[in-house]
Amino acid sequence: MIRTPLRPLARILRAREKGENPDEIEAENRARRHAEIQDRARKRAEGRLLVMAAVFVLAFGTVGVRMAALASSQPSEPRAQTTGTGAGIIAQRADIIDRKGRILATNLLTYSLYAQPQKMVDPVRVANELVRIFPDLNKERLTKDFTGARKFVWIKKKISPEQMQAVHDIGDPGLEFGPREMRLYPNGRLASHILGGFNFGREDVNSAEVLGVAGVEKEFDGWLRDPAKNGAPLRLSIDMTVQGAMEQVLSSGMKVMNAKGAAAILMEVQTGEIVAMASMPDFDPNDRPSPLTKGDASDSPLFNRALQGQYELGSTFKIFPVAQALDLKLVSPTTMINSRSPMTIGKYKIRDFHNYGAQLSVTEIIVKSSNVGTVHIAQMIGPERQRAFLKSLGLFDPSPVEMVEAANARPLVPSRWPAVTAATVAFGHGVASSPLNLAAAYATLANKGRRVYPTLVNNRNRPPGPQVISPAAAQTALALLRQVVTRGTARQAEVPGYAVAGKTGTADKAKPTGGYYENKVISTFASVFPVNDPKYVLVVTLDEPSETSGAVARRTAGMTAVPVAAEMVRRLSPLVGLRPIDAELPTVEPRFRDGLKLSQN
Repeated sequence: MIRTPLRPLARILRAREKGENPDEIEAENRARRHAEIQDRARKRAEGRLLVMAAVFVLAFGTVGVRMAALASSQPSEPRAQTTGTGAGIIAQRADIIDRKGRILATNLLTYSLYAQPQKMVDPVRVANELVRIFPDLNKERLTKDFTGARKFVWIKKKISPEQMQAVHDIGDPGLEFGPREMRLYPNGRLASHILGGFNFGREDVNSAEVLGVAGVEKEFDGWLRDPAKNGAPLRLSIDMTVQGAMEQVLSSGMKVMNAKGAAAILMEVQTGEIVAMASMPDFDPNDRPSPLTKGDASDSPLFNRALQGQYELGSTFKIFPVAQALDLKLVSPTTMINSRSPMTIGKYKIRDFHNYGAQLSVTEIIVKSSNVGTVHIAQMIGPERQRAFLKSLGLFDPSPVEMVEAANARPLVPSRWPAVTAATVAFGHGVASSPLNLAAAYATLANKGRRVYPTLVNNRNRPPGPQVISPAAAQTALALLRQVVTRGTARQAEVPGYAVAGKTGTADKAKPTGGYYENKVISTFASVFPVNDPKYVLVVTLDEPSETSGAVARRTAGMTAVPVAAEMVRRLSPLVGLRPIDAELPTVEPRFRDGLKLSQN
């Protein structure tokens, strides 16, 4: 660039020759230079403004296009994204509902609590405050973790809103929260053994995998977590109202009868759907207790007596050889059978509770519950046919009900079947089965002899079971069971208007180490109602009952299980829509009303 001088010598010399002022030439040149500088600055400024305008137009155009795209798209729920160890964790889990759509299990948004000790201001104070909020924490352990080299410490996997606020109040930056879903059982202990409970699987600070640990939660774990189900709930066959009433009566009955435990099942005859099933003692699945590591498994509240309890069910079995003999046309209800007591088989003697004389009709054998008469009928059938028939009723196999515990709840069946085994099994000893298996077998008799498979799923489409015995034999067997209630060992089961039929069973309780206890029994009442049009099967079992209202403690099923079952029929029948026939509505028996008050204290 050639710089123009402010005072050009040639022009100055000419100006002096003409008598002009040379300073005007310098001022003119300076003004021209300033004008050129301003022109260049103005052009640069105009270029910058154009660039900025272009940038703004591009930015706002991008935002406008994005907003238009969002406005034209379909709305959807946001999905939380995690990184690191949490990637791929499926936190969603479908609800479980009863047959009427009421919630039995659902999810609840909660928070976990963890610590990053390197961020803590006062680790010792934090440890003290956390122990005050969570008394189950160990202060020494927390202090060691917070003051050591650890960079991450789990404190609580789930906390309540109140606990979260209390931790907030500590005010230390080293305490942090992570969102997660947990399983909530809003009805507390209701149907606890059926539902089972949950635990956390894979987890990180922002999500956790909710897994079933028992019951239907475990059995249907994959189904409940399947994203393809789109959150559709699992509908169970149980009725929450009926379940609650059953549990109240069973709990009260267990207390009144001084029993160690109890179980009850209410099942639909035609479908096998379980409307209610309870085991006592129970637990709260929101705070599931730890399993026992030693001792008798049945001492744990987690033990499901209705399914996992394998008991010798006593005289409730007597109807099976009689029904089979009727089906084989070996006997009729009026056939007279030898009932001399005792009878001898090998080196063993079989006796009746009372001496019933030389002969009893088949009807009287069931009504009076004669061991000897039942054994004689079983001998007519023969061991092989007897064993095959009991197996066809499902009494030798694990129940097919949809619970994870069912596969391991295998009945205890002798490997050999000599004459003495065939005899004792005929009256319910020597074979241990569950109350649920017994309920399914009685439902088969009530279902005109067609096999019934128990289920906990509502409206499950299944093919009909095989015909086990003829409808005529099954109907005759029910008629015999009805007489047990009207004039036999279960007279206390007569509930006006509901025509209950059933059979009592009292069996000495087996010791875990072998042999039997002298003063401990399992008392059971298996029933069908109404017998003229069978709708429901009800089985009630009490573990070590003792009825002490009189001078002498009584343990027989007729005095323990039967009154509890009768109260259930009174309470549950109206709830399932059964109206009494030609009778006033039943009322609660006073001692069970008192028992309910005790159970609420």
